[in-house]
Order: sequence, then C-alpha cells, then structure tokens
Amino acid sequence: MSIVKNVAVVGHASKGKTTLAEAMLYVAGVTERMGKIADGNTVSDSDAEEKKRKVSISSSLLQFTYKDAKINIVDTPGLFDFAVGPAEGLRAADSAIVVVSARSGLAAGAEKAFKGAGKKGMARIVVTSKMDDERADFYKAFNGLVAKFGTTMCPVVVPVICGGKVAGYYNMIDDTTYTYDGVKKTKADLTPDDEARFEAIKAVFAEAVAGTDDELMEKYFDGEELTVEDKIKGLAIGTAQGTVVPVFALSGLTGVGVDMLMDFIKDCCPAPKSEYAIDADGEPVEISVDENAPLAAVCFKTVADPFIGKLNYFKVISGKLAQGMTVTNPRTGESERVGKVVTMLGAKQTDAKEIVAGEIGAVVKLDGFKTGDTMCDPSKVVTLDGVAVPTACYSMAITSDKKGDEEKIANAVQKLVEEDPSLNYKVNNETHQAIISGLGEQQIDVCLSKLAAKYNVKANIEKPRVAYRETITRKVTAQGRHKKQSGGHGQFGDVFIEFEPYDTQELIFAERVVGGSVPKNFFPAVEKGLQESMKKGVLAGYPMVGVKATLFDGSYHPVDSSEMAFKMAASLAFKSGIADAGPILLEPILTLNAVCNDEAMGDVIGDINKRRGRVLGMTPNGDGMQEIVAEVPESEMTTFSTSMRQITQGRGSFTTEFSRYERCPEHIAQKVIAESSIED
Repeated sequence: MSIVKNVAVVGHASKGKTTLAEAMLYVAGVTERMGKIADGNTVSDSDAEEKKRKVSISSSLLQFTYKDAKINIVDTPGLFDFAVGPAEGLRAADSAIVVVSARSGLAAGAEKAFKGAGKKGMARIVVTSKMDDERADFYKAFNGLVAKFGTTMCPVVVPVICGGKVAGYYNMIDDTTYTYDGVKKTKADLTPDDEARFEAIKAVFAEAVAGTDDELMEKYFDGEELTVEDKIKGLAIGTAQGTVVPVFALSGLTGVGVDMLMDFIKDCCPAPKSEYAIDADGEPVEISVDENAPLAAVCFKTVADPFIGKLNYFKVISGKLAQGMTVTNPRTGESERVGKVVTMLGAKQTDAKEIVAGEIGAVVKLDGFKTGDTMCDPSKVVTLDGVAVPTACYSMAITSDKKGDEEKIANAVQKLVEEDPSLNYKVNNETHQAIISGLGEQQIDVCLSKLAAKYNVKANIEKPRVAYRETITRKVTAQGRHKKQSGGHGQFGDVFIEFEPYDTQELIFAERVVGGSVPKNFFPAVEKGLQESMKKGVLAGYPMVGVKATLFDGSYHPVDSSEMAFKMAASLAFKSGIADAGPILLEPILTLNAVCNDEAMGDVIGDINKRRGRVLGMTPNGDGMQEIVAEVPESEMTTFSTSMRQITQGRGSFTTEFSRYERCPEHIAQKVIAESSIED
C-alpha cells in the first residue's frame, strides 16, 4: 500500500489557508504558477461565488502526488457562516494544519479549529504563515500559541532574524539554515541577531522530540546528538499522539518554506487509521484500513450542481470503491450501483480505477447518498460516524420575487440543503412562511446569490413572523343567536355559553344543559363552531389557547334548527364572549443554551437582558468556557446569532428550544396588534 496522507487546512478567515494550498500545489509541481485569491484563479476557490467574493465558502479537495506519497488536502473556509466546510475537512482528514498569521497571531477561528481537531484525536500542525509581511513576528506568534495551548507547541522550522529582518529559515530536523530564491532553497550559514533565543528554541525542540520515546529520551540525557531519523521518528510519534504540535514558519504567498512543510507531511503525519462503526445489530465493530476487507466508506461532502450534476466525496476506511459495484446505504437500507469514480483537484475531475482503503475520492451521480452517509458492502452493513454538522441558528423567511415561483424556490433550496447540511428549509404552517435557517447572514446571502445564478430564481428574505397565541383572563357568559328566514325552511340556533380561563392548549368543551333547551344532537355542532373560532382570536387573529367553554342554555326551533345554525350561533357567542373576557396576547418563550468564553460572559448576559431574557443559571463548561441557560422571548432572538458572534469573536455557540407561552408585555402586544391590523 502506498503512502497516503490526508490533511485538512483549517483556521480563521483570511489568514492564508487557500494561499498555502496553492503554494503546496506549486511546490509539488502540480501547477505551473501560484494562483491568487485577488485574481480569482486559485485551484481551491473554483465556485463562481468564491471568485466573486474572494473568499472560500466551501471545502475543496486537492489530490496529488508529492515525491512517493499520495497527498489529499482538504482546503476549508474560515468564515464562521461556512463552518460545515471545516467539519467536512476534519471528517475526511487524519491531520489538521491550523493556519495562523505571523503578523496578527492566534485568531478565534484558528483556536476553534485547533480544539475541534484535538477533540477528534487528530494530529495537529500549526503554520505561522504570512512571513513575507514585514510586520510578521514569528516569535511573538509562537509565544502566544504556547500561552494558549501549552508546551506541546514544538518549533520545527523557524525564521533566522539578521539585521532585524528574516534572512533565512532554520529546519530543526536536519539542523540546517536555508535561504530561498523563489521556492528554490539553498543551504546558508547565518548568525541570528539573538543567538540566546535561537539556542533556547532549539532546546525546546530537542526536549519535545526526545520526550516522545524512551530510547530517544535516554539518548538525549546521555548528551548524544539526535540523528535526522531520530527526530523524524520522535516527531511522527508525538504528532500522532498529540503530545507534540509541530510549528512551521513559512510564506504561502511566496512559497518560501512550504517544501519543508510538505516533507514533514510525507514523513511524519500519521497514515489513515482504523475506526469504530456500528454493525447491523447496533454493536460497535472495528473497521481496519485494509483494502481486502469489505467496503466501508463515509460521505463527507456533497455537491449538487445543476451544471456538473451530483458529486459525493467519500473517504474509504476499508475495502475498495470502484465503478460498477453494488453498495448499500444503512440509513435508507437501499442498494445502488456505483457510477464513475474520480479524484479531484479543485473542480477538475480525473477518472480513477478505484479508491482503496485510506484514500479519498468522489463518485459521480449517486442518487441515494448525502453528506454523513455510510457506503458499505451489502454483505457487511455498518454505519460509520458522520459529519459533525453545526446547528443552524439564524432564520429568515424567504419569499419569491415573482408570484408562482414558490415551488421553484423550494426545489432549488432543497438542492442547496443537499450541498450544505448546515442549512435548513421548512414551511411554517402557522405563519404560512417558508423559513430558511443557517449559520449567519453571509451564508443566507450566498444562498440567494446561488438561487439566482444557478437556478434562475430570484428570492428575497424578511424577518420571520412570530407565532403568538391569545387567551382570556376572566370568566364571562355570552349568547349567540343565529336566525335567518328565507323562503321555505329558515335557520335558527340559540346558545348561552360560559367562557373561562383554563390551563390547556386545546379548547375544553363541556355542557350542563337542563330540560332539553338545546337538543343533544346539536352539541357536536356547537363544539365544532367553537373549535373553528379558536383558530383566530379577537385581538390580532392568532390561535386561542387556555379556554374552557360550557354550554348551559339555549333554545331551538323544531323545523328551522340545524347543525349549521347551531355552529353559527356558537361562533357568534365566541366572538362576543371572548372580546369581554379580558383577552391578552401570549408570546412564545425559548430556552436558550449559550456557550461562551469566560471573558465574554458578562457581555453575553447583558445582551440577553436587553432582549427581555431571564438568566436561569451559569455552569463552567471546561476549557475556559461557560454555559448560560436563559429564557428569552422568540421575537427578540432574530439577531442574537450576530450579536453572539461579535461578542465572543466567533468562539460562542448556542441552541434554543421552545419552552412555553407567557403573557406578552402590553407595549409589545399593542405593537403586534397594530401590525396585524395593517396586514389585514
């Protein structure tokens, strides 16, 4: 089996991830020149929206050979609105390159990515890119990493500062300083400005590497020099175990130092490893990386494009994936024949004979699979872990620009949801609005652009309506009398009903009619009239709750009375009675679970209070995070995701769920009632 290395490039937005990926392709000889984001000609950012916005919005797979290794790079977006990209990359890869700017240091996105990869037990490498910038300060950035993540940080390639400027790069592995002409390196003999600091950082490296293995530790304490092979062995062990996090100084823009990172990936990054899956009986089973075992692969990304068709990206854990095979999807229980199998270089497809265990590839036009699904051999059905899709927390109502385009929009949005599972689309039957939910404003904006460009439908968004309720606060009695005379039989129904507040969501109907003033056969008609009236309250037309209605008297006509007449009479009693029963508006209250960094907690609580929220409690969540539980009116939550992101710099997250309805404050209720009368 050939050497396979699967690596995700992750980090904060605009810190050089795509630029680094572009340099890796160039250094590997895959491309003849390095594309630039500003010019819209990078291999990774091939989507029209990415070129237009000059930023990555989805993950991109770059597959190539470097020396004797097959390298699979998943370049991921850094904007928090497109967090499904890093989730896809971390599912497919075995190692994560966390990109940090040598100029601005550790940013929130890099911190999140570093922790996310750590939770998955992945090998992590930190790259301090942008070393070409004259304001770059590697040592300051490195000290910031140590302060945040501890002494697992291990410098591998560091800049040599001479005369206050970067004169070359020192590689700890081969104990050599290099200068660069373009991407071509030459050995050099340079004396750094601060020799004491330089020697200290070399000692940090030697101690970190020696600490990974007893034999190396013994050698180190005996004062023996560690060989290149020793260092590679120690780095490979430490990186795989997570006890060592190698740090590289380089420039993605110029390609300087990228070759040393590539050599490290080839020599030291862990190979694909076995995983646990759930078998058909619900029991855990180990799936080893063996190309002769039954097929087990996970779909980590889906592209559903009207121009190029559907494309499912798979990481094969065991077995082989080849065209013509019959495979099973445990989620659906359906089997399907595999079409064309390809490898990817951005948007470019290359036909592949097969994808073997440990490798990554894509399958063209596979109907029954979506992101997170397992593909397996029908003889051994197993379910692998899917993709950790972030929860949608920002919702807007989506409307068509042209009447009659609603169905077109619904179908097109479903395609976008297939591509990006962090999006949700549903129709709220109560407010009659189509709701699109995602991770933030930019993601929804991209969706609207894609709808127009790819599916030729123009859509707009607006604030979603809140599903209020109405109820009553006091007991009243009311008469409903329906009398209509026209040629022949007339219509007559007469009821007296007592309405009172009651702790229930549904209407409670009772009767205490004596003496047959309303015949029993008309009771169901009275109840039906009341049930239909409950659908629309008297204040703002919202559904009624918390009402008990007791029929206690009335009268009828032996000829003119009918079910319809009594239904109408009940409806009239409802309208007059409810209006006198102290009707009030109820608003939906959500339970909010917000997780934020310690230093942002006070501001998050302040924001919750501004939204009429009540904080119920706070609990330390470990790793410098706090969990806040609160109750907040739904009407105040529309912009919370934006505020939360700003306050926590993207470190925070939250979920909400419906709790209950409670009385709406009078000033809010008056506004809602006024708006409903305008809509009517």
